[in-house]
Amino acid sequence: MTAARAPVGATVLHPSAELAKFSSELKYTDIPESVRLRCEDLFLDTLASILAGSSAPAVKAMAKYAELMGPSEGKSEDFVNRRLTSPVFAAMVNAASSHVVEQDDVHNGAVFHPAAVVFPPALAVAQALGASGEDFITASVVGYEVGIRVGEFLGRSHYKIFHTTGTAGTIAAAVTVGRLLKLNPEQMLNAIGSAGTTTAGLWEFLRDAADSKQLHTAHAASAGMTAAYLAQDGFTGARRILEGTQGLAAGMSTDADLAKLTDRLGSRWALAETSFKFHASCRHTHPAADALQHAMQEHGLKASDIASVVTHVHQGAIDVLGPVVDPKTVHQSKFSMGTVLALIALRNSADLAGFDQALKDGAVTAFRDKVTMELDEEVDTAYPQRWIGKVTVKTTDGRTLTGRVDEPKGDPGNTLSRPEIEEKTLRLGTYQGAATASQVKQLTQTVWEIRKQAKLGQLLAAA
Repeated sequence: MTAARAPVGATVLHPSAELAKFSSELKYTDIPESVRLRCEDLFLDTLASILAGSSAPAVKAMAKYAELMGPSEGKSEDFVNRRLTSPVFAAMVNAASSHVVEQDDVHNGAVFHPAAVVFPPALAVAQALGASGEDFITASVVGYEVGIRVGEFLGRSHYKIFHTTGTAGTIAAAVTVGRLLKLNPEQMLNAIGSAGTTTAGLWEFLRDAADSKQLHTAHAASAGMTAAYLAQDGFTGARRILEGTQGLAAGMSTDADLAKLTDRLGSRWALAETSFKFHASCRHTHPAADALQHAMQEHGLKASDIASVVTHVHQGAIDVLGPVVDPKTVHQSKFSMGTVLALIALRNSADLAGFDQALKDGAVTAFRDKVTMELDEEVDTAYPQRWIGKVTVKTTDGRTLTGRVDEPKGDPGNTLSRPEIEEKTLRLGTYQGAATASQVKQLTQTVWEIRKQAKLGQLLAAA
């Protein structure tokens, strides 16, 4: 196939520069209404996760650090310390909190959680600048579109070792903030370059039940913001940090696909492809959880009827969940396929409350040991574009049954309605007393009207 020639005299941009130009020049009116509405849905969903995570020890540690190091006044809202501070510390704390209860969104193809690294810096900077609701939405869409494409570009080999939300997320945060700062294409390219050279996030933490996952999102949000503000003042970055000879893909991927960096940029809206998380666990567990739930409902099974469960999974699930064989913390248990399926079997729900009790529940431990993972060719071939759920269940009376889902709950084709999002927000927002029901309901109404705001102010009303 012969590549099409650019018109004579036209400037041909390399992929990093094309992303920079898109990020700098996207207008609110360029964004389809359905995408704007979806952005509001995802933002509310993220605020709920931030509130739900605010009491986690790892988040409290991050909040204490921010309180010690950051200013005691400002315009940016720190939802954990319940104070106003500088944009960088508000974004850092909120980003850490958004990712701890495992209820934030995910883009299947990129295997990337955009909300955790886009909305915290977007909100913090928008509040600091007094930006409008429309500007906030535009910047957030920019972050999603660029971050998702960077994640897709880096590929499966990258995700095997690196937490894409920490790596691609730094780029996403940089362009989000850069759009609010109104960086021109050249400045935006410098922001991408600086963000790219500071990307980080490794999966090794799962083996030790360490808190690093919260640091990944906090670092991505703050480092991306730093890159954008530096670029505003003329600080330069590598011009081909993504695709260059010694760039991100060269060091962090063996299957990078350059075409994915700019795939239908401006016409394919990747934000609309993002999934909500229904269960309070790692997304890799969701397809199997839904498949087991379906099989139990179809055949009228109780947990006591089940002798064993084989989950048929993609390699990414084995890479991420495989190290967690004996979870020691609540957060680590969310990466245990056996724990998640035990909660589904025993309680028909893998929600926050269920995980809080799981480690102390002998029935959960007993069922967990009945669950195994096996690589499945069909599931692995479909991944990451599609996350198919397949289980084989052997019953205590000798039957072999199967369960399957082709779109887990929360995926675009099986998404949450606004009433379901509101219900999830109320459940998460009031978790462990993070906020009152009246505060959460007012917050919900504020988000549904955010585009009308001429100047973003404080979102969460005082008790």
